[in-house]
Amino acid sequence: MKKIILQQAFEELNDAIAYYEEQQTGLGLRLKDEVDQYVNWILNNSTVPQIRRGGYRRVNLNVFPYYIAYIIREDILWILAIAHGHRKPEYWIKRKNEIS
Repeated sequence: MKKIILQQAFEELNDAIAYYEEQQTGLGLRLKDEVDQYVNWILNNSTVPQIRRGGYRRVNLNVFPYYIAYIIREDILWILAIAHGHRKPEYWIKRKNEIS
């Protein structure tokens, strides 16, 4: 399966990494490692999380209060957002409509 991370999701991740690095050196890298670990898990288990209302799937991170929102179209994993779990729920939802 091919993986595509939307630019907005990539920027969200980089912003979160920068924020956590400012809080404590190495903490942002731990976030990046956790996201990488879950993206790899999703690539191997993409249909395990149920489809949510809105037509996407979501995997919550274990350590950090973020989740990975994604959809699968054909044989492509589209990562729509790396979103904070306590802010503006589904602010990114329209992104899935921009994917062709």
